[in-house]
Amino acid sequence: MSEPPQEFYSEDRWQNWIDRISQEEIDPEDEDSARLLLNLQDDAALAIAKIVTAYEDGHLDEEEAMGEIADIREVVLDDPGLDDEETAILVDGVQTSLMCVFYSAEEYVVGGPAEDADVGEYLRAAADAEAEEDLDAALGFAAQAGTLVIDGEDLDISVAEELEYGLVTEWINGLDSLQSAMSDPEVVEEEDAEE
Repeated sequence: MSEPPQEFYSEDRWQNWIDRISQEEIDPEDEDSARLLLNLQDDAALAIAKIVTAYEDGHLDEEEAMGEIADIREVVLDDPGLDDEETAILVDGVQTSLMCVFYSAEEYVVGGPAEDADVGEYLRAAADAEAEEDLDAALGFAAQAGTLVIDGEDLDISVAEELEYGLVTEWINGLDSLQSAMSDPEVVEEEDAEE
């Protein structure tokens, strides 16, 4: 059996993406800009998917998996130090989307997939909690939906279209990246991830 990579993600890798984004005129309406932001998000989600897979395969124990997830979260959610306010807002959106990915992976490692509802029901419960300004509960429900995505349940992205735009729709965006990463773990292994 092949050994998993010792490093799932690094500060340098994240910084390479941030450097590229800061060097370009980022316009979310522009396809190339949008793809660059999505690749930034997908790349981090891919690292999380690899950690969860290594945990499932017995290459990492619970403590190691939780440590790896925490390390990536610390890198990704840190202030990227961008001077351009618009670019900083766009990167903040990516960080917000990924927050749910980290919590979902942690929930999955500690407790496995949630069992009380399906993905859509958890996400609607999250949206209801957000509407009541109970953001901790909203994140909890969204993370439970994420554990099911990790477990292979399908996330119907159209759920987001039913909801009012807010944190939950951002988190669904992150879970969509996680779903892609779980189904195709080689998705961002192109020159985009290089310096």
